[in-house]
Amino acid sequence: MRDRSACHGPLTTDAPGGNLCATAQRGERRTEGFCPLRLCETFVMEPATRHDALAQPSRARLFELLGELQRPASTEELAERLGLHPNGVRTHLERLRDAGLVVRGRERRPRGRPRDSWTIDPQAAGDPPSAYADLSRWLVRDIASRPSPVGEVESTGRRIGRELAQQRDTGSPEERMYEALATLGFRPARAVDRNGKLDYTLANCPYREAVHENQPVVCALHRGLTRGLLDDISPDTAITAFVPRDPDTAGCSIQLDGPLSDEVAARARDGS
Repeated sequence: MRDRSACHGPLTTDAPGGNLCATAQRGERRTEGFCPLRLCETFVMEPATRHDALAQPSRARLFELLGELQRPASTEELAERLGLHPNGVRTHLERLRDAGLVVRGRERRPRGRPRDSWTIDPQAAGDPPSAYADLSRWLVRDIASRPSPVGEVESTGRRIGRELAQQRDTGSPEERMYEALATLGFRPARAVDRNGKLDYTLANCPYREAVHENQPVVCALHRGLTRGLLDDISPDTAITAFVPRDPDTAGCSIQLDGPLSDEVAARARDGS
């Protein structure tokens, strides 16, 4: 029998599914050696990449569904919508989480223990399907040909923003605002400047293809969405600056002043 030390560590029974050597527990791939229980070859995997995670059809559909819902969803709800068993869905979601595509939260309930809720990770980069990009460009081209398109588009965006805000009724006001921007695909980063104003720097432009067609119209829609979100989430918070950038490099800035900035500043003082 070959040397057990080839597994690069002692055997353990802590892992689900049975005995694994320490190499498997660390998630490393062995390039040589032998596991006497013949389990390393089955369980040991290289760290998940986003491409690998989405290569599996059920995981790809889960990621797509969370994007469509634009709100946190429980494991049970996702399983029901896709017609899959919750245990299998949970495994897929954990793989997506390991790949940096989704985040897991805990949803409190009136009775019983908190349950998992899942959302798209704010830092998950991704491009929309090309058909949607084409459609957005065509619609922007048509809107731009109408009289006074910017004002009309901003008003429409504001109405849509109010509707989106009503889909997110959990968490503090600032957490709801941050989550709304993240779910829309902007990958926001928050900071409070020395004047006490809250700045969201957006690391991704999910509408970049449409922006190339007509930036003033698309940015007016985005500005309207932001105002609509605030109408519902924090009516006393004002937009003090809205600065568009190159959609390919992103970095657009939304600056707010009022209760939302006060909330983030208070969290920073408390160290939470």
